[in-house]
Amino acid sequence: MTILLAVGVTAATTLGPPADPAPTATISMDVEGDRVTLSHDGGDPIAVDELSVRVSVNGEPLARQPPVPFFSAAGFRPGPTGAFNAANEGEWVVGGSASFRVAGTNDPSIEPGDRVELRLVVREQPIATLEATARPG
Repeated sequence: MTILLAVGVTAATTLGPPADPAPTATISMDVEGDRVTLSHDGGDPIAVDELSVRVSVNGEPLARQPPVPFFSAAGFRPGPTGAFNAANEGEWVVGGSASFRVAGTNDPSIEPGDRVELRLVVREQPIATLEATARPG
């Protein structure tokens, strides 16, 4: 008589402390011409050096995404404002706005009536997905 014995071993591993939770914030967006403007309407401050932005126009991602922060970057007009500007104060707080302009060299361009979607991510955690219809500039 043969007896088969199976033994299962479970090991728990810890990869480190849990990640800090992403900030909670209320953000609004307006798109006028090639300018995308975001306003921090409420909630936690957002550390600019932990923020990333992804933009799509009519469902198509921009070929070049805006780095945060920046002053001059390929695919964008120089001189973004607020949290997007390299001279920012490090945190984006309630009442603050931030804007950037998509250059004609980026693809797709933003035209009046286009649907612009923007995702904000902090430490690889999404904090907001915004959508607006572009108005003439």
